[in-house]
Amino acid sequence: MKSIGILAMMGLALALVGCGKTQSGGPAPISTELQKQLQEQLLDAKPGTVVEIPAGNYHFDRGLSLRANGVTIKGAGMDKTIISFKDQQSGPEGLIVYGNDFHLEGLTIEDTKGDAIKINDGENIVVRGVRVRWTDGPKTTNGAYGIYPVKTRNVLIEDSEAWGASDAGIYVGQSKNVVVRRCHAEQNVAGIEIENTVGADVYENTATGNTGGILVFNMPNLSQPGHSTRVYKNKSFKNNIANFGAKGTAVASVPAGSGMVINSNSKVEIFDNDISDNQTANVILSSYYSTGYATTKGVEPTYDPYPKAILVVDNRFSGGGDAPDGMDLKTLKTVLFGINGHFPDVLWDGYADPKANGADDKICVKNGGKSEVLNADGPNKYKNPTVDSKSFDCTLPRLPAVELKLAS
Repeated sequence: MKSIGILAMMGLALALVGCGKTQSGGPAPISTELQKQLQEQLLDAKPGTVVEIPAGNYHFDRGLSLRANGVTIKGAGMDKTIISFKDQQSGPEGLIVYGNDFHLEGLTIEDTKGDAIKINDGENIVVRGVRVRWTDGPKTTNGAYGIYPVKTRNVLIEDSEAWGASDAGIYVGQSKNVVVRRCHAEQNVAGIEIENTVGADVYENTATGNTGGILVFNMPNLSQPGHSTRVYKNKSFKNNIANFGAKGTAVASVPAGSGMVINSNSKVEIFDNDISDNQTANVILSSYYSTGYATTKGVEPTYDPYPKAILVVDNRFSGGGDAPDGMDLKTLKTVLFGINGHFPDVLWDGYADPKANGADDKICVKNGGKSEVLNADGPNKYKNPTVDSKSFDCTLPRLPAVELKLAS
């Protein structure tokens, strides 16, 4: 394996370039030479190349790009190798990658104008020990996505962090065979989102302080519909910050205070999670009709807008549902449960496919022996909401684990 160490080419002095602000408190100087050399390494990379970025705080004004297979980019650790794009002038992403067998590990990327790390149409992707963040906190002007593989296959994201994304901190879209584990997502609109993806395991993650903690979505007019996602052994709590997503985007419809949201997806299991203190509801099951998202192209005829084959079982709930977001839900909570009451842990918008008749299309809920679900009656503008246990006391065939075949 060919290893390229930036310092070996440029001398130890470069480790100190761009380390923080100037003594006068102004912006730090751009790490121009290091930035140039790093991009050249990426342009020249061949299968087996390892590009090493040493410890240091670096400031780049241009995004980085890679178009090659079999490349590893490796920092000294997420707390040691930090690349800031706060003064970025070109390239919306911090790093954009086109290639298979790509590994990224051990660094932090900050304050990109657009997405922090975007990985396009590749297979055998590993992101490990990587942090992305926007350091001024939640803002609509922050980049939309933090760690963002799209149209990828065989993907592992582990031991990583995302802070401040104006759409999703860790987002996997239109992909197949995905594992997201042991990650931390905070101060994003959506902490972790799996969208239009087939076969995903999301486990042992922590999502807190987002608008919505963990989302599994299916949107129309994309390359594939998603199904078969398992969300388990996660902690999703106090996801109550105001939604700061851009108007007109699907994620802008997520109510503040959403622990987990399943929207228009099928074959989804939520089990063995600790979900608490999410003020709208600990779990929300909804259809496309509740998103408020409209597409200028309309919706393709084959798109299924309903949640189906959803299993919510053996989770541990506490708190939550006491201060829902939005006037409709606030009114609904007060009318049904009083000023000091709270929603049940599972809130369903009430949209059901009138043509569905398969036994495996149902929604099943059982947590600690409880099957209680609030049907908000969204189709009738919340006129006839009900709290029902019997209709959701059922089971479904269990999904297999996702198996990845990746080099260590």
